[in-house]
Amino acid sequence: MSGEIVPRGDTLPAVPDGDLGFLSLGVAVATLTARALLLKEKVWALQRLFQRNAEKASNMSEMCDAAEVEPQFTAQIMEGSASLREVSEASGELVNAADQMQMDAQGFNDAHQGEYGGIYEVTQSMGVQQPKPGFNEVK
Repeated sequence: MSGEIVPRGDTLPAVPDGDLGFLSLGVAVATLTARALLLKEKVWALQRLFQRNAEKASNMSEMCDAAEVEPQFTAQIMEGSASLREVSEASGELVNAADQMQMDAQGFNDAHQGEYGGIYEVTQSMGVQQPKPGFNEVK
């Protein structure tokens, strides 16, 4: 049952607060993993847009310089291009954080499935109603 978790559209199931049963914890981790992947994809798209706009602004600045446009305006366009590049580079840190979150959540999901998946399957196949999550909690 362990496998790559990917988002299935923009709506993901909600997990009731305090419900730490096998399935609900799996859903919560799957939701976190999917959201991290979705965030990463959206930031990549935004990063490409900023890079493309920075390049266009740089080209425009060069054309304005060649056309002998007032130097202050050419400089402002170049500043805008530099700012767009800075934002694009900074967004890379967010992509890295989302990537790490996705990998950590996937690792947790795999470990959770590996540790408790077999137990869950056996208890479900027994045909005996199991106690609610938290019943066997050690206090």
